[in-house]
Amino acid sequence: MKLERTSHGWRLGVNRISPLLGGLATGVPEHIQRLRPRLVAGRPSAPEVGRHALPKALPALSSGSLKQKPPCRTPSTAVPRSFARIRSPHRDVFVTARGGCDRYNQRVSNQKLHANILEAIGDTPMVRINRITKDVKADVYAKIETFNPGNSIKDRMALKMIEDAEKSGALKPGGTIIEGTSGNTGMGLAIAAVVKGYKCIFTTTDKQSKEKADALKAFGADVIVCPTNVDPEDPRSYYSVSSRLQSEVPNSWKANQYDNLSNTQAHYEQTGPEIWEQTGGRIDHLVVGVGTGGTISGVGRYLRERNPAIKVWGIDTYGSVFKKYKETGIFDKNEIYPYVTEGIGEDFLPQNVDFDVIDHFEKVTDKDAAMMTRRIAREEGIFAGNSAGSAMAGVLQLKEHFKAGEVVVVIFHDHGSRYLGKMFNDEWMREKGFLEKSGMTARDLVASGVSGELFAVEASRPVEEAVRVMSEHDFSQISITRDGRVVGSLNETHLYEEFLKNSGIKAQPVDSIMQPAFPFVDISTPVELLSTMITPQNPAVLVRDFKTDKNFIITRSDVIRVLC
Repeated sequence: MKLERTSHGWRLGVNRISPLLGGLATGVPEHIQRLRPRLVAGRPSAPEVGRHALPKALPALSSGSLKQKPPCRTPSTAVPRSFARIRSPHRDVFVTARGGCDRYNQRVSNQKLHANILEAIGDTPMVRINRITKDVKADVYAKIETFNPGNSIKDRMALKMIEDAEKSGALKPGGTIIEGTSGNTGMGLAIAAVVKGYKCIFTTTDKQSKEKADALKAFGADVIVCPTNVDPEDPRSYYSVSSRLQSEVPNSWKANQYDNLSNTQAHYEQTGPEIWEQTGGRIDHLVVGVGTGGTISGVGRYLRERNPAIKVWGIDTYGSVFKKYKETGIFDKNEIYPYVTEGIGEDFLPQNVDFDVIDHFEKVTDKDAAMMTRRIAREEGIFAGNSAGSAMAGVLQLKEHFKAGEVVVVIFHDHGSRYLGKMFNDEWMREKGFLEKSGMTARDLVASGVSGELFAVEASRPVEEAVRVMSEHDFSQISITRDGRVVGSLNETHLYEEFLKNSGIKAQPVDSIMQPAFPFVDISTPVELLSTMITPQNPAVLVRDFKTDKNFIITRSDVIRVLC
């Protein structure tokens, strides 16, 4: 052995790798050794570093005021040591002969200089999930998309859609970008619009967190909030409003993330290859929450082309149509009802959802998704959003399908900061019945018979029919549905006020006077919490038993009868 000086610092030359193996055997985690370990003697030379290396010479700066610094060197006081490189699914780790890790000169992608923020999109890290998956036999890795500039995976497809629209001429210089978005796609579009000089108008739903809308406004976008519980074809829906704006605003272009196939193509070209490279081709299962469908379809298609044996699992939510459509080919509107989970599930079939790529859909409840979102932060130190909670809860539900030695990749779509007022807020969690409490629950009310199964009136039916149903069953309030989906409510106090104003309303359709829909809660919600949710403005709560698929209505009188 001899001490050698290289352009990257000092190194201790070695003739063979065998003396290192003793240290490596005890210092390298077993899961890294199992994932195609490859030992390379010595610190890597410049060519080995690959596409993340700094250029040999930085381009001259126009100002001429900054001098180029010499390459980073190991401090002269450091003791030179022998190194070996372990190739793992998430990064190259340099391991010393004593089994420790030297991170001073490790490979990191953020060493690159970027011309603008759009060049920083992609190349996100993959991190092993340890505590939450202790009962899962396979190795589970999360691709953390919060490292994108807009803190979500939507940056990828937002830029791709804009670039493709520019190439086709659909988006012209100085134009206005219009989109219906839950927030993340809007953020990606807004960032690109700032860099490229476009204006933005976004429509979103009142279900989405306030933080998301505020973030869009921070980039100069106009945000229009629309009601959630209306059909996509309803002129008030955020889909319809965005389409109307496109026809009214001159020189505008609608991104249409649900049906714009550039969405899927972005993940086929970027996210899929990244996952394949990061796992060294050892991925066996892909788990993704499905909303627009672009991520799972693009990534799944790319991975399947590389290895047809890879299983692709879609995570859906209760209140969405995806799972039943995949299993039966039937679009069942009875599957549609309000839910609070954000970022996944839909009440229609986006063109970006390629059902042929997806092997299976797994449904996750609102409560399980919300509770898991909090666990990810508290147990793994990863501040991810609600769809990550859905995806990880889905991983645990699917764990029997994962074998020892297999690699599962789950995608964490966005950042937890957008849910501070919801999943990370104890008061909000209690209001929704998601925080665990002991004592009597809604299930006890249903079992006691004090609460009845849900009766409803179709929104298009006349008001007099709603009055008749309420009278026959002695109801003081009733739910309103459209095609089997709960979209509103009606109570006798409101009916009385409307009849006083206009006695001729009995022939009008119910939806002309209906009120907001009663909130849905899980059947395990504590009665103590139910009592706080029932107010003069909200006289009832709807309870869903996910095991039997039945809905029940609980009123103030129901709670009083049980407590007494």
